Amino acid sequence: MMPTPAATTYYFFGEDRDALFEHADALLQQGDAHALRLRLDVSEWTRIEEEQRNPSLFGVQPCYALIRNAEAATPKEGKQLLALIQSTQAPHRLIICAPEVSWKKAGHKAIRALKTIEQREFKTPSLHHFNRWLHDEIEHAGLHVDADALPQVSEALYGMRLAARQWIERLQLYQGQAHHPLTRQVMFQLLGEHAPDDLDVWVHQVLMRDKAALRLTHRLLYDQQVHEVQMHAWLSTRMQQLLMYRWHHAKRTPRPIQAARIFGNAVRLIPQESEQWRNADIFNSLQQIQDTEKQLKGAAIEDKRVILEALVRTMVCP
Repeated sequence: MMPTPAATTYYFFGEDRDALFEHADALLQQGDAHALRLRLDVSEWTRIEEEQRNPSLFGVQPCYALIRNAEAATPKEGKQLLALIQSTQAPHRLIICAPEVSWKKAGHKAIRALKTIEQREFKTPSLHHFNRWLHDEIEHAGLHVDADALPQVSEALYGMRLAARQWIERLQLYQGQAHHPLTRQVMFQLLGEHAPDDLDVWVHQVLMRDKAALRLTHRLLYDQQVHEVQMHAWLSTRMQQLLMYRWHHAKRTPRPIQAARIFGNAVRLIPQESEQWRNADIFNSLQQIQDTEKQLKGAAIEDKRVILEALVRTMVCP
């Protein structure tokens, strides 16, 4: 259940980082459409104080601020944060996130003792609850999957809501406009559970525009018999991540990797990959990826392996 903006200050903490930020972001978006919305580190708390005090030409502009790493606050910042909590009043909103904070930390104890702040702990869900959540998300996405295979997928993704959402996005790309059920084989292929280790290496080579990707593409398709749609889905996901990273980086968003919701090996690889691409090249490649998807899922006469090889060639050797 998503939070409702009844209070002015909120404190979210616990081990389930994905669920915590999902609720915090939802709360940040609710309310006055004209409010100033900020996502800041705890070290930038003075910006929130300044915005709350600065009236606009038309009166007080609401400031909705999300502090995303209160668990990293120094003792001094912890005291300043307490003062900010106590001074925040309507129409402003303050959302404090402290994922995986130590319960022994003095600042955590001090905030927990406050009676004027709405608090919620996000514990790691049980496998049963995670499975139910995943089932609901799949239904909401309008997907038809092999129900018998879903518990195994849930075990593989357990506790990783972000990874689960990206898996669902890959399923949607695969299914397209069709309404036939997705088989166990497709579900696990797009999960990557049975994907060769080389698949992650391959995606990185393509985005680094390394010509070695051409040889690896051929080996994956012909020698290892990796499905074209599986490879296309991995490449499409990575390019979307690259686009979001570049967008946040251009806006000078603190921690653009985190803001773009990137996880896994891509966390350390995407900044390197980004250096190889101009903005125009990214948009051109995303269009080519979309066009290739239609060919792979359509009634193209050409060998689908050849179609994917052509896509990689245009991305690596523009």
